[in-house]
Amino acid sequence: MCIRDSLKEKKKPFRIIEDMIILSAMGPPGGGRQPLTQRMQRHFNIVSYTFQQDEIVSHIFSTILSSFMNYGKYPQPVKDCIPKIMQMTLNVYGSVLKQLLPMPSKSHYTFNLRDISKIFLGLCSAYIKTTNEDIDLIRLWVHENKRVFGDRLISSEDRELLENLLMTEIKTTFGYGREKIYFIERLLYSDFLQGIDSDTRHYMPVTDLKDFQKLLEQLLDDYNS
Repeated sequence: MCIRDSLKEKKKPFRIIEDMIILSAMGPPGGGRQPLTQRMQRHFNIVSYTFQQDEIVSHIFSTILSSFMNYGKYPQPVKDCIPKIMQMTLNVYGSVLKQLLPMPSKSHYTFNLRDISKIFLGLCSAYIKTTNEDIDLIRLWVHENKRVFGDRLISSEDRELLENLLMTEIKTTFGYGREKIYFIERLLYSDFLQGIDSDTRHYMPVTDLKDFQKLLEQLLDDYNS
């Protein structure tokens, strides 16, 4: 890979590696990522792509969620809100990219298309018996955004910013206020409310935080025993 005469170390035998393809990937420099030197880049054929347009991203994930809802025979009010959920997701994602920028103390504030896919993975885990109205899917959407984006935020100011983004989108799109979304102090979803060894582990909302805490403590004791 390197020119033999350019190597400073002359004591070790020179080895030539043939018929090998090295495939690598990287994000753009910034947020703690260092640029590659020209000497390194010269060994590669560089292929890059721009972020897909919102219409393409919307079509991809709307189709995935719609197919899941249709196959599971979810109520029509839930399926009707999918386009609005998709647009809210794009709006929040765009705002997060602009307002939560990476810096030395927040080098992990890097967001990409994978984050949108994680949100819709959570939406596709919705349990039909606890998802009967649009508000049920909206609550799950809020929870998934907080798990994907919120759990990576390190300051109360950033978490409050994300909270305001979510509530503003819901208010603008559906007309629901915060008191309608938060039927308990904190929105949480879990797939082990019926037991971690249950044959059917449904992704359901936590309705009692104290009971949920007891369940977590019991599971932790069982794990450590």
